[in-house]
Amino acid sequence: MSDSSTLPPVLLHPEAELARDALSTPLLSRAARLARWAGPEARVDAGGGLVDEQLPAAAEALGLSGEDADAEASEAWRIAVDAGLVEVVDEEEGTVRAGDDLALLTGGSPQDVLGVWRSALEAVIADAGTPDLGGLVDAIAGGDGSGTLDLDALDWDPEAEAAFLDGILGNLYLMTAGDPAPSPAPVPLPALAASVIVPDDMTEPTNDVLEQVSDAMMRLDEQFRLLEPVGLVQYQPVDESLLGEAEDEPVDDTDISRYGLVRLTPLGLYGLRARLQEAGFDAPAVGDLADKGADVLLDGTAAFPPAAAHAETQQWLARRQPLAAARELLAAARGSDEGAPLRRLRCQQALSLVGGSAEPALREVLDDAELGGLARVWLTEQGASDVPPPTEAMIFWLTIDTLAAQLAAEGNSEELQALVEGLARQHSGFFATAWRVDHPATADVLEAMGRLHPDKKVAKEARKAAFKARSQRAG
Repeated sequence: MSDSSTLPPVLLHPEAELARDALSTPLLSRAARLARWAGPEARVDAGGGLVDEQLPAAAEALGLSGEDADAEASEAWRIAVDAGLVEVVDEEEGTVRAGDDLALLTGGSPQDVLGVWRSALEAVIADAGTPDLGGLVDAIAGGDGSGTLDLDALDWDPEAEAAFLDGILGNLYLMTAGDPAPSPAPVPLPALAASVIVPDDMTEPTNDVLEQVSDAMMRLDEQFRLLEPVGLVQYQPVDESLLGEAEDEPVDDTDISRYGLVRLTPLGLYGLRARLQEAGFDAPAVGDLADKGADVLLDGTAAFPPAAAHAETQQWLARRQPLAAARELLAAARGSDEGAPLRRLRCQQALSLVGGSAEPALREVLDDAELGGLARVWLTEQGASDVPPPTEAMIFWLTIDTLAAQLAAEGNSEELQALVEGLARQHSGFFATAWRVDHPATADVLEAMGRLHPDKKVAKEARKAAFKARSQRAG
């Protein structure tokens, strides 16, 4: 993806609901509790971390126990500092006070709460791309006691690691955004790892590539375990018994869930969209166009998948009176530019959601050269009476316009091929008349029909008609 990439539109949950989700995430809720627990006696080290002597008390305040309690309390404290819930007052003394953002969690708006959560998310994502502290200590030693950080000894490239994790999260976002189901299916960890490692043109991965995918899965397993407590994902870890299975033992590779499953939460979808927007991507959300004009709606939803275009249009219509909305849509659908056919298709789909109250607007354009055919189709589908029959010229113009829209929306799809075959079969003299149609896309449509039709004779007729259409326009 490039910085100018347009991503599929996503349907976000309401901000108030997302803010409640953020407040209930284990990591942010623990960080907030520690920020309120920390009094004047709390002391931090040079890096802002809670001193070791106070970790047991912090763990107790969080209700944590067991051998990992101190480490979990330390992590929650670091998040409290990074998210602005705690502020270091005096670095030399190691004193702290409640941060300005702590009050936002109880008295701020949903946007304020989500802003604090996003700060916590960035801190966790940074942590997920960092090696374990034990490895860092060994690397700092450098083998020579110099105390300098030896990245070669650590075998860690911070920029490459951050890019890898960003790529993984970006692909997880794409997979989630591309799933029209209300609750997208979880993504198998092997598929997610392969999405950033296996080249698109590689039909059969080599052993070396498969080994890279396996190594990436293990890294991701650790990283998603860190990212789950902040509410980014729901994660089912890799089955640890797989790691201990001997090579000569049979492995059940039919149960893909054993290799890890990850799903973006609604909160995670919101967070990753915000990150992608900050990185320069066009990451639309359903509802972005609800307060725009009909021209922006029709152009904006042109590249949307059908389900997303439907949802966006519903939100747009919900803010308008049906008849006024229909008139605005029809006015925006006019035009002879390249995008006009797809605009008219989106307009027709939008009008199907309006209902019978839009009938006066459709009758007003019955004599319109560009909209008359569309209006007749809509009125007939609505069961309206006294719908004037279309002229032959209008039928052919509407056919070319519809095929041009389908080409723009789907390209050379199987559905379009079936439509082309059916059209040529039902109208034996179609090409003899079609090349004369006064539509900007006539030649392109006929050329596409020649490309798509499997019958060589019919395809040749289509190409001849396309040539005539181009010659006519040139003349």
